[in-house]
Amino acid sequence: MRAKKTILALSGLSLLAVTACTDPARVGDDPRQNTKGGAVLGGVIGAGLGALVSDDKAKGAVIGGAVGAAGGAAVGNALDRQEAELRQQLDNDDVQITNTGDRLIVTMPQDILFDVDSSTVYPGLRSDLLTVADNLRSYPDSTVQVVGHTDNTGSANYNQALSERRANAVADVLMDGGVAFERIQTYGRGENQPVASNLTEEGKRQNRRVEIVILPTAA
Repeated sequence: MRAKKTILALSGLSLLAVTACTDPARVGDDPRQNTKGGAVLGGVIGAGLGALVSDDKAKGAVIGGAVGAAGGAAVGNALDRQEAELRQQLDNDDVQITNTGDRLIVTMPQDILFDVDSSTVYPGLRSDLLTVADNLRSYPDSTVQVVGHTDNTGSANYNQALSERRANAVADVLMDGGVAFERIQTYGRGENQPVASNLTEEGKRQNRRVEIVILPTAA
């Protein structure tokens, strides 16, 4: 019975972690917001886990909270620094950088990366991708997901294949810039994950994008 309760409690804490870490909302302009948020979240989860696995609940909670807070703060701090450096290095208003607290998402409109129906990266945009690659080499403790998206023009099958080719093309440039092959995963989402309405040209433009998702693997 105790083992079952422990498993259920661990599952609940894991759900709390996933829910809190994936919330993209950011309040205010505190440059250390994600460091603080990571410390709080890590402390809560660490305290809960420490209490569960220790016979001395209070002592386990204190130790677990301290360890969890330190780890969460380290991840948040690293993401804050990486985000600030990326913004300075890229200096491109067309590129969006989102820090959710547990990952960075670098969004590049496909219209600045590719010609229509093409999966060949514009020569002028290779430099921006190589800048991202250089940044990724400075922060090696992460995995990188490259995700291609399209609007709904054309057939779904064609859009799926195009999004995959474009994700692979961006990944190839990152690897040309020195990012290790084993760090990179590529995905094509086709027209399935729009961020705007496909009923307008502006909406379609926003939906045509490649996202480079940076996921920390260590504190």
